[in-house]
Amino acid sequence: MAKTNEELSFEEAMKQLEEIVDKLEEGEVPLEKALQFYQKGMELSKYCHDTLNKAENQLTKMITDEGEKDFEIKEEE
Repeated sequence: MAKTNEELSFEEAMKQLEEIVDKLEEGEVPLEKALQFYQKGMELSKYCHDTLNKAENQLTKMITDEGEKDFEIKEEE
């Protein structure tokens, strides 16, 4: 039985997503199967995105002597 997204680690979800992308890029997948892969890929993509956002939100809080202090992560341009 396949694991649900909630039972997958981030790394497992990324590996599955990469496998789906590889299969779709090969171009030899029947249309119905390609649609199933695409739908599963979108679910995995959302799960990974949400997991990364949650991790980022946790990292933006630092524990200091005075308590929690927010800081901002600057993204590279």
